[in-house]
Amino acid sequence: MSEKILLQNIKTLWQVRENGSNPILGLDMKNCPHIQNAYLEIEHGKFTGYGAMDDFEGDLDSFDEILDLKNRMVFPTFVDSHTHLTFASTREGEFEDRINGLTYHEIAEKGGGILNSAYKTQQATEDELYQDASYRLERLIQMGTGAIEIKSGYGLSVDAELKLLRVIKRLKKEFPIPIKATFLGAHAIPKEYKEDREGYIDLIIQEMLPKIAEENLADYIDVFCETNYFTAEETDRILKAGAEHGLKAKIHVNQFTSIGGIETAVNNKAISVDHLEELSDEEIEVLAKHPDTIPTLLPSCSFFLQIPYGPARKMMNSNLPVALATDYNPGSTPSGNMQFIWSLACIQMKMTPQEALNAISVNSAAAMEVLDDVGSITIGKRASFIVSDEIPSLTYIPYSFGENNIHMVFINGIVWHQKKHGTL
Repeated sequence: MSEKILLQNIKTLWQVRENGSNPILGLDMKNCPHIQNAYLEIEHGKFTGYGAMDDFEGDLDSFDEILDLKNRMVFPTFVDSHTHLTFASTREGEFEDRINGLTYHEIAEKGGGILNSAYKTQQATEDELYQDASYRLERLIQMGTGAIEIKSGYGLSVDAELKLLRVIKRLKKEFPIPIKATFLGAHAIPKEYKEDREGYIDLIIQEMLPKIAEENLADYIDVFCETNYFTAEETDRILKAGAEHGLKAKIHVNQFTSIGGIETAVNNKAISVDHLEELSDEEIEVLAKHPDTIPTLLPSCSFFLQIPYGPARKMMNSNLPVALATDYNPGSTPSGNMQFIWSLACIQMKMTPQEALNAISVNSAAAMEVLDDVGSITIGKRASFIVSDEIPSLTYIPYSFGENNIHMVFINGIVWHQKKHGTL
């Protein structure tokens, strides 16, 4: 393993920040600091120096490895702050149901949706779930994801939710990237509690949360605050119970309807509020008063379900630190491709390529509290970054949607993935 590495003649080094510990707000998101014809130094898996090649004064003999990146750009690995990576099987049958005209809610009413995944997850063993999840995570890292949040929520029973969280804990141990675990027992009401909502909420609060805390299985608690799922009042109770066990809030809100989830989230000091496809001007004003809560948009969910996209431009005009994530899950977003998120942000939400890059790196890192570790090219942070193909500009990446423009992925200064064609 090379200990000290120099990347030289980088076409453009993007997302270079001396102080990379704060989210980027509003109109500042249009600015993404970069250096043309740059060098980048790495030692023991951390960034140790960067600058323009004309200013390089290092001793080439001191490096264990030197890479010449002429015509290639470098930027930090993506941060995916909202995924449901642990699940038992795919749901392509429901994909066909939607083609035939059924809505998300109609599919759920006939036994599909979250309850479908919950049944399959309850039947799977922990080892089976781990093998599936580790395979997915390996592929996501190859596509440039260098930090990820993973939710439970497809268990909906004490044993199955604990099983999912134990899988995430194993992933944390086995993979060399920051991983955060979120308990989402309040994802839906299981069939056996259809006539006893209070009974299931009590199960979450009285049985699931104490066991999760005892095994230290989660960093966050989440609730699907939405019509036909959990009310704002129920969400408040569950979040407060989670806080008593040391779990911070990250919440699903305003995906289909607005039922008071935004106010509930900020009152519970949520780290992020995610989805926001339906968002009023008044709710944007509430978020603007709480800059520590990161609003996170999930455009590939909008693409897949054909629902509105979050109002990114309006949010940035109100000085909000917009983040983007995949929502990778088997039902509404069966993709964890962050390059596609970048494209959707530009094409459908009218974000500039630079704004979108800020949203999938710095701000998404803030949305899972790993900004001191990843999200920018900053001295002292993990040397986790992407080397592009030989492409004409940064804009080419979102422009050429569906194309893989990643040549190499480095995790902690080590090559994790490299395309078979092309040389350095």
